[in-house]
Order: sequence, then C-alpha cells, then structure tokens
Amino acid sequence: MIYLKLFWAFFQIGLFSFGGGYAAVPLIQSQIVETNHWLEMGQFADLITIAEMTPGPIAVNSATFVGQQIAGLTGAVVCTLGCIFPSLIIVLLLSWLYMKYRNLKTVQGILTGLRPAIVAMIGSAGLSLLFLALFNSSLDGVVFADFRIIEGILFIVSMFLLRRYRINPIIIIFGSGIFGTIFYMLQ
Repeated sequence: MIYLKLFWAFFQIGLFSFGGGYAAVPLIQSQIVETNHWLEMGQFADLITIAEMTPGPIAVNSATFVGQQIAGLTGAVVCTLGCIFPSLIIVLLLSWLYMKYRNLKTVQGILTGLRPAIVAMIGSAGLSLLFLALFNSSLDGVVFADFRIIEGILFIVSMFLLRRYRINPIIIIFGSGIFGTIFYMLQ
C-alpha cells in the first residue's frame, strides 16, 4: 500500500510540475510535507538543498530521496518511476502533436502564452525557498521576529557576488555551505 501511495504522490508531482524543477518545489512541498506528512518542514529544506546539489532534476532527486527514506531502495525506485512516468507519456504525445501541427499559428500562440505562467511558478518557488531559508516557514506563516540573520547575510553577500562580480554559482553554493557550517559549529 505504501508503494502505491508513494507512486501516486510523485506521479502527481511529475504530472503537474510544468516549468522545470523549481516550479515543482511547491508541489513537492504540498505532497511530502502537507498532504502525506512524510517529512517536517526543516527536513524538506534539507531535501531541497540535497536535491539541488545532486546532479539531475530536482523532482527526480527529491523522489529518490523521499522514497529511500520512507521505504528503502524499492521505495526510491517506485518514487522515481512515479515522477518520470507522466513526463515520458506527455513528451511522447506532445512531440507527436508538435511534429504534426508545428506550423499552425495557434500552436505558436499557445506556446507564447504559457511563458508568463511558467515564470510566475518559478518565482513562487523561489520566494518559498527564500522565506523557508530566512524565516524557517512557508509564505503564509512568516513571523518577522524569527528572521535568521546568518542566512540573511549569506543571501545578501551571495547576491552581491553573483551580480557584481559574476562569480560562478557553484563556488557561491560551496562557499556559503562552508561558511554556514563553520559558523554553526562555532555557535
């Protein structure tokens, strides 16, 4: 029964996560933390961090990690398959349709109309992660007294280094991880 539940949860994530990995983050949070209560919010933040650092799509990495935590190796395989199966079916169908109707003006208009919605979903995911990092809560439960100063400083310094000096984001990620680890070990 747990395998079916895991498959279905990640099937839904795979089915409705248009716009790439960051657009899937709110869906993953909804399924993993809020609906099924498989992870706490702090564990979810760790999950997203690990999924971002691990090569591959965030949704698939998250599926594998959650499946492993809940039901071992078999759970990891079931969750991963559940996550990629909708994409496989949708891509096969859309590629066939696109090849058949790609020159129609309506098809070009639909693709142009989808762009703003995808940008909004990615922005929503970014804000969710920002509030989770800075306040350790979701957008609806922000308490400004819970502001995490170290995370705020890391965010501001990282954005400055990225925008002003165009430092490679991987270096920023590792540097932030090292600085944060050292700081929290010294506390």
